[in-house]
Amino acid sequence: MATQSIPESTKQWNVTGFDGPESLVFSEQPVPEIGDTQVLVKIQGAAINFRDILVPEGKYPWAVKPNVVPGSDGAGTVLAVGKHVTRFKPGDKVVTIINQQFLAGSMTTQSLDSGLGASLDGTFRTVGAFSQEGLVTMPDGLSFIEAATLSCAGITAWNALFGLLGKQVTAGDWVLTQGTGGVSLFAVQLAKAVGARVIATTSSNEKAGILRKLGADHVINYRETPEWGAAAKGLTGGVGVDHVVEVGGPATLKQSVESVRIDGTIAVVGFVGGDGGGQQQVPSLLDAWLRNFTARGVWTGSRQHMEELCRAIEANPEKLRPVVDSRVFKLHELKEAFEYLKQGKHQGKVCIEID
Repeated sequence: MATQSIPESTKQWNVTGFDGPESLVFSEQPVPEIGDTQVLVKIQGAAINFRDILVPEGKYPWAVKPNVVPGSDGAGTVLAVGKHVTRFKPGDKVVTIINQQFLAGSMTTQSLDSGLGASLDGTFRTVGAFSQEGLVTMPDGLSFIEAATLSCAGITAWNALFGLLGKQVTAGDWVLTQGTGGVSLFAVQLAKAVGARVIATTSSNEKAGILRKLGADHVINYRETPEWGAAAKGLTGGVGVDHVVEVGGPATLKQSVESVRIDGTIAVVGFVGGDGGGQQQVPSLLDAWLRNFTARGVWTGSRQHMEELCRAIEANPEKLRPVVDSRVFKLHELKEAFEYLKQGKHQGKVCIEID
């Protein structure tokens, strides 16, 4: 086993129950031993997603192991490798992928159950052991916290835009994004990088500024324009948008359907707008037939998607530089970072710098 200087202990968070932030416990533990196909990583940057908040609240809909180390997004430096590791060597800079066994092709039950920070120990720690298959080489030109944002939000946006064969976003297409969350901002950047036209929705003029800075062609304030689906369709000359990156859930699905063109695509990525409390009129599967569009669920992406994304970033480092919120937290401030994300005041990814 090749090694660099390895610390004896790791500072880490663990989820000890399902009572929300009170279930998060910070401690110092021995550095984990690595198996023959594992890589020991000094984690130097991490990013937070809404799924990380759901895990200690007991609301995460998939497997969570007891006492798990939370966090799926991490970037750092390889300290040591197991004797059968061929993909990396000590000193390499790496980034995690969220589903450690989702390497290519379609999602399976096995790959779904390999989620960092839920069914497997994650990235909110100073040193961690990971499968060599669940890491990719960090793109040149990014900081550790910038690279960490790719693990969930970046890879999800890539899959939403380019993951469906025959339906990938191409130059001249109309793409609709929602809000200024991590997936949506990546989607704006990626769509513009391939020459697509972007219509973005947001709740405030302040947040509209960041969308225009990233290249959005049109920004609709959904508070001022509740029927923003029709407004977006009007911007396309009445044809409709080619692709919708749908992140809001019940609160936004009806308007997404109103915006999409015949034979367009809606990538359903999540429900950050909440479940609507059962009060929202949510489109049914029959709407996909009546309006002849493709609705597609997207649960992050594969290692192949991540490698494609990293190559795209290295080719367009300034256009595709991840947007990081101005407030960056330290590892011991995880609870404060969770609360900051829940308040929704961030612009860009909420990140953690790990010493």
